Amino acid sequence: MNFPRSSGILLHPTSLPGPYGIGELGGEAHAFAEFLRASGQRIWQVLPLGPTGYGDSPYQCFSAFAGNPLLISIDRLVERGYLDARDLADRPPFPEDNVDFGAVIAWKLPLLRKAFEAFRRGAVHDREEFDAFCQRHSFWLEEFALFMALKEAHELVIWTEWERELALRAPDALARAARELSDEIERHKFIQFVFERQWCGLKAHCLRNDVRIMGDLPIYVALDSADVWANRELFQLREDGRPRVVAGVPPDYFSATGQLWGNPIYQWDEHARTGYAWWIARLRRALEMLDMIRLDHFRGFEAHYEIPAGEVTAVNGAWVKGPGAALFEALKSALGELPIVAENLGVITPEVEALRKQSDFPGMAILQFAFGNDPQAPDFKPHNYPHHLVAYTGTHDNDTAVGWWNSRAGAGSIRSAADVEKEMPYARRYLNTDGSEINWVMIRTLMASVASTVLFPLQDVLGVGSEGRMNLPGSSSGNWQWRFREGGLTAAIAARLRELVETYDR
Repeated sequence: MNFPRSSGILLHPTSLPGPYGIGELGGEAHAFAEFLRASGQRIWQVLPLGPTGYGDSPYQCFSAFAGNPLLISIDRLVERGYLDARDLADRPPFPEDNVDFGAVIAWKLPLLRKAFEAFRRGAVHDREEFDAFCQRHSFWLEEFALFMALKEAHELVIWTEWERELALRAPDALARAARELSDEIERHKFIQFVFERQWCGLKAHCLRNDVRIMGDLPIYVALDSADVWANRELFQLREDGRPRVVAGVPPDYFSATGQLWGNPIYQWDEHARTGYAWWIARLRRALEMLDMIRLDHFRGFEAHYEIPAGEVTAVNGAWVKGPGAALFEALKSALGELPIVAENLGVITPEVEALRKQSDFPGMAILQFAFGNDPQAPDFKPHNYPHHLVAYTGTHDNDTAVGWWNSRAGAGSIRSAADVEKEMPYARRYLNTDGSEINWVMIRTLMASVASTVLFPLQDVLGVGSEGRMNLPGSSSGNWQWRFREGGLTAAIAARLRELVETYDR
């Protein structure tokens, strides 16, 4: 699918400012959409929106269909009458520059319980809308709400540690749990109802501001998710539900020992037998919420990297063939033309590129990787770009542009000090810069390129250093926390972006 010539900004909603410790779907999100319009940006890219678990990673969610309760706007709940302003009196002194997920969870989840209690006491005008939502989304909502109620009843431990009859879904045990946990199940449905309403309101506001939302669809789902618990036959699991093999990638630019993600791997033969029904449902849900989709780890659909469960690194894995074109043919047959961007980074073979081109999905280029030893560096140089491409200064997995420019060998990376010393002089020549405002130099370089779509993390627009890095692959702490402060999006920044948009016809 061809995208119109445009530019946009990558910012996960958790990074928005606001008084409640984490970015939300309320006023600050609506204001960001208005900033995008003022600056001529036509795309807002977000990371996966699901409910996060251990490690707070949006790539390890309890559901591929549900929304993250932590994104729900508290102010909107007050406006709706679900909460009273007095309920917010004990708000902790949250940090402004990062998300303290533990503190946010401890304060916010009890507020969502209060909102649910208010709803049950008499929000009759919302009851019909709630019932309609539950009916429309029953294909995923019923299992998710039961799963979350059971997790709470088991102090949030992974489902493989539950009683055997619940872990393996004995019908009598499930029916009994549904009766005993009916209130908790309804609460989780209500929270999803509120998320859906707030998200749809934000999406409509973006549309009014001529902004499309690009979301991120991870190839894999978390083992500790309603998706795996309710569909064990679709994954390579042992009889007790534990994985036989897990996902990751071999050693690369990011990590000398590879990345051990730990996600269970699909039983692709079973997906094919069902006509890829689960994938069709998943993508249909994503397209309800998003205008465009970045399909993460696209190469895994051609061949995926399997690591025996129990390994402590990703070194001892093997590539195994995936579903290939059959999956995308089934998706297109069911859903029509797909507004998908293929994340084709890493170890990319001719077979992967053939599948991407056959599917007519644009690939990606990362400007930070254009100057060093990355195998894809030649393709990431702007003078080699095709039109059908989405180019980034960097992604959520990269250091910021300023941090990258000022860096030496990165922690956990095979990028050595010698690599850096070789890379940076070439980057200076290529970009024709002494490093002053390197973030804006890189933004201008992409704006001027022939790539149809160019995107920049907000950190690069603001000129933030390494303290703004969103994620360091292979690390397990300090990720996903960055936030920008109120007032950071100035009229001068908007004008500077708009000038580049007008100069380069974006």
